[in-house]
Amino acid sequence: MKLLLVEDDALLSESLAECLEEAGYSTDTAATVQTARALVNTEPYSLAILDLGLPDGSGLELLRQWRSQRWSVPILILTARDGWTDKVEGLRAGADDYLTKPFHEEELLARLQALLRRRSGTLASVLEVNDILLDEDRQQCRLGQGEWQTLTSTEFRLLRYLMHYPDRVHSKHHLLDQLYALEQDAAAPNLIEVYIARLRHRLGRERIVTRRGEGYMLVST
Repeated sequence: MKLLLVEDDALLSESLAECLEEAGYSTDTAATVQTARALVNTEPYSLAILDLGLPDGSGLELLRQWRSQRWSVPILILTARDGWTDKVEGLRAGADDYLTKPFHEEELLARLQALLRRRSGTLASVLEVNDILLDEDRQQCRLGQGEWQTLTSTEFRLLRYLMHYPDRVHSKHHLLDQLYALEQDAAAPNLIEVYIARLRHRLGRERIVTRRGEGYMLVST
């Protein structure tokens, strides 16, 4: 699952990107309004974290622009502006959540998970699709009442994305975009085949189907 982090503080941006990476998210970073705007036009993000004070413009105006363009992904404002009027203005501009600095990383991750669950229509803290249960905190899955299985980082990222968007066909390139940030070395599309095979071995071949020439789909029933 791919996130956009818009933050001009280089140290904080690097630290947050590492935190998000450890939590299983691939993260592109932008330090300016211009870069953020360009990335959104080309990359398929599932969520954005947005600072308000950016060197070349207002994060709030950028948010309003995105919403006016019907860019509908969840957006969490992460800012030092902690006044209640700032929060009201941010939420009314189209943000889905608002967190002030300083903050605890665990709280940020919990809020991100809640936003993503809401977007995919999942209410429980453990994702469940077609008898597959995925514990996002422990990065483990199980089938029905079976034993919990610890996933590798890539297996976890891939399965989580498929479970957030079941019954949709995802191309190999789209799945790669969700697994790796722009600054990372591009992986070969065949890597997706390897990890799909591993997930099928764990979960059963019938749950992840291949659409020849199109991609892969996790079926929900």
